[in-house]
Amino acid sequence: MPPHIYAVADQAYHDMVQDRENQSILITGESGAGKTENTKKVIQYLTEVASIDKHANQLQHQILQANPILESFGNAQTIRNNNSSRFGKFIRIEFNSRAQICGANIEWYLLEKSRVHYQTSKERNYHVFYQLLEADEDVKKQLLLDGCANDYNFLKQSNKRIEGVDDKEEYNNLVNALDIMGLTEKEKLDLFRVVSAILHLGNISITNYSERADIKNFDTVERVCHLLGISAEEFKKSLLSPRIKAGRDWVAQAKSPAQVIASIDALAKTLYERNFGYLVERINKAIDGQRTKDKSGFIGVLDIAGFEIFEVNSFEQLCINYTNEKLQQFFNQNMFELEQEEYQKEKINWNYIDFGKDLQPTIDLIEKTNPVGILSCLEEECVAPRGSDQRFLQKLNKFCDNDNPDAKYKSTRFQDGFILKHYAGDVEYSVDGWIEKNKYPLNEDITRLLAKSTQKHIARLFEDYEEDDNDHSSNGNTNGFVSMLKIRKGSGSFRTVGQRHKQQLLSLMNTLYMTHPHFVRCILPNDKKRAGDIQTKLVLDQLRCNGVLEGIRICRKGFPNRLSFDEFRKRYGILYPSLLNRDSFIDGRTACQILLDQIDLDKERYQIGMTKVFFKATVLAELEELRDNKLGVCITQFQAYCRGRLARHHQSSFARQTEAIRIIQRNARIYISLREWPWWKIYAKLKPLNAAYRVDVQMREKDQKIHALKNQLEEQKGVIAEATSRSQELENQNTELKQLIMDEQSVIQELEESKQELFHKFTLAEERIEELESELTQKAKFIEENHKILEQKTEEVQLELEKKEKENQILRERLEALENENEKIKQSLVEQQDEYNKEINQKDEQILQLELSNKQHVDSLHIEIESLTEKLKETESRKEQESQTNHENIARLESTIKQLEEALTIETDTRKDCQTKYEQLKEDWYNLTALVREESEHAKARISRFDQVLSGLQSL
Repeated sequence: MPPHIYAVADQAYHDMVQDRENQSILITGESGAGKTENTKKVIQYLTEVASIDKHANQLQHQILQANPILESFGNAQTIRNNNSSRFGKFIRIEFNSRAQICGANIEWYLLEKSRVHYQTSKERNYHVFYQLLEADEDVKKQLLLDGCANDYNFLKQSNKRIEGVDDKEEYNNLVNALDIMGLTEKEKLDLFRVVSAILHLGNISITNYSERADIKNFDTVERVCHLLGISAEEFKKSLLSPRIKAGRDWVAQAKSPAQVIASIDALAKTLYERNFGYLVERINKAIDGQRTKDKSGFIGVLDIAGFEIFEVNSFEQLCINYTNEKLQQFFNQNMFELEQEEYQKEKINWNYIDFGKDLQPTIDLIEKTNPVGILSCLEEECVAPRGSDQRFLQKLNKFCDNDNPDAKYKSTRFQDGFILKHYAGDVEYSVDGWIEKNKYPLNEDITRLLAKSTQKHIARLFEDYEEDDNDHSSNGNTNGFVSMLKIRKGSGSFRTVGQRHKQQLLSLMNTLYMTHPHFVRCILPNDKKRAGDIQTKLVLDQLRCNGVLEGIRICRKGFPNRLSFDEFRKRYGILYPSLLNRDSFIDGRTACQILLDQIDLDKERYQIGMTKVFFKATVLAELEELRDNKLGVCITQFQAYCRGRLARHHQSSFARQTEAIRIIQRNARIYISLREWPWWKIYAKLKPLNAAYRVDVQMREKDQKIHALKNQLEEQKGVIAEATSRSQELENQNTELKQLIMDEQSVIQELEESKQELFHKFTLAEERIEELESELTQKAKFIEENHKILEQKTEEVQLELEKKEKENQILRERLEALENENEKIKQSLVEQQDEYNKEINQKDEQILQLELSNKQHVDSLHIEIESLTEKLKETESRKEQESQTNHENIARLESTIKQLEEALTIETDTRKDCQTKYEQLKEDWYNLTALVREESEHAKARISRFDQVLSGLQSL
């Protein structure tokens, strides 16, 4: 048989009954893959196999009818699905100790509120809006609905009809489901009243030709206010010029047309969300009630919105994809990590395989607070006075963006968003409007007005905004769903959408981790909503992203089926009956090994662990087939034995019946012959006379007994009179004894009270002594810890001082070496200068001598002079270059010396500071030591005083 959703539901039910462990069924997949339909099938199966009463199954009907109600209010048509769930739900089916359904509970997540006021042309608003327009005329008249979908702004921008769906018929189904759920006519009208008010809210027209907003169609406002039970004038005033608190005063602030329109949209979303929350709470009340007292376990069914990648992905898509990322990580841990951990725990032959499916880095990037994650960064920006989407994006890029090619976060090219690497692919998110969506701002002037509504249902939805006339503070009496939904918490603080979703998701994951999970992967065959059309690439991408292919891989390589030794022995022991008939002890592991050897199963297809037997895929099916064959043989033999036994019993009964008939016939013949015998006739006539004689004898015996009983009665009366007198004497003695006992008891009670009072004083003294001892112990520990910390800090400071002294010594040595080198360079420069001067003087003398002695050779001398002059110029130029180089070296050395002197000065100051700190720490240590001694002396004194008090109490 191919895989079926009933098989998963049956397995979860069987595991809950067999193992007494809570179960969960996680139904995941892309939008339009069939998650909601499979959820309905699971619930139908469970209510069918585990209902309390097959005939009076009111609870079963209510659980089943909860789904069409939630679909009407929480589902809508999208591009990929005509009945797409726009919220997530976790349905808990509760079971009693007899494995019968005793109630249910629904938790909901991430309702897509923005769909109330905006949809694309190929999508629709929530189904209930269109169904309500097809209601009966008297209902529409009460709700002031007098048009079609094109007459309402919140509906006319989208698709109007769904092919193959009759909204009037769906409305009748909705009303029928609400009736089964037990809602009264007034409760139904209250729910529809909010939906109708939202439609009329969308038709309020605001002027856009001035900075100050105004309402064009006041008659529509009157309709809205009539449905909501509030004053139209006050609503208009609160909408156009809401009050804000400035210090201690309330000041009206005029709003622009854009701000008023945003306020209307926010009010419509809030009304719908709170109305939806109330509806879920009312359903929970109907399907749970008092029937959940005998809870034994539950099966949870999770239907959450699938992973979404659109052309423009916003804050809603981040929350949905963050949820799917957590659920996929949960699947990976159960399928890959926990599976292999069990292999290692059972010590079977297995090489660990890393499937590279750890999604924790992406999850941390979204939810972590240290380092800063996306949600925490968004929270900071929402709290900031001038928070904006652009500043939020700049912070994200600063904290999260890096050049690592494996990074999960990347900034976009045009700096209008960011890219996250999810398990299903890279998703580009636009941060436009994230601050407002997360803060979820409401016009509190309107919400306070709604809290005072004359319609009890409306006032209940906004009771967390009910204000006191004196201080305008909200009261604390909020119901369950408002406490979960509300954004505002008291005065001055608020709770954002991201915070609430993160908390809900944490609670959901904690619940899932406490259950045994079963996974259902819904695969979208095509993106055109056509039956029978399979797009291979799309299907393969989903299988790869969801981890199905890796799951198949580990199932083929690993051992997906396992049984404990005891279970395996009990179930398959029939294949080797002599194993069960042994009188001697045999442990489970050995028994399983003997049984598997007897079956002659290939050893590569199974492994025996420490407590379980592990099998490859299809092995258990083969064992089940062998078991069925063996059971068939045994049943056939048993049937043959039973038929033989029944035949023999029938033959024996027939023989006894035949013998009895013969005996009856023989006795009948004897009786007939006896009736005609003469002596029998005489006996028949004398028999009555014999009876009269026996009666006379019996009467005489009775008279004698009566006389004897009268004598005994007289004797007993005398005994009773004597006993009565004796009893009276004993009663008097008993009264005297009771009085003595009461006197003794009063004395004992007084002694007991004094004893208890003394014991109480003793107990108080002991408790006080213990408190003081613990206090002294804590103070001693605290002082000892401080002493250790001071010693440690002292050692650190000492080490730091030694280190600084070594560094100073090294700097001094380097400074002395540089000074020596500088002196050497100066000395060499002076020596070179002297040598150059001597050479020049020698040349001058030679020239003069040549001029005096060789006048006749004037021409030749002139030539030599010119040559010598050129050499002299070259020498001077070389001298100037060397002199310049030496000056540069000296300048560099002087700057180095200056830097070293500055460093030395800084180190000297640092050393002085360290010395000061050391002296201060030393002084603190001395003070602490004195304080410890003083505290110890006080403690000893207190202990001696308490010893004296204790000895005094003991003497008492």
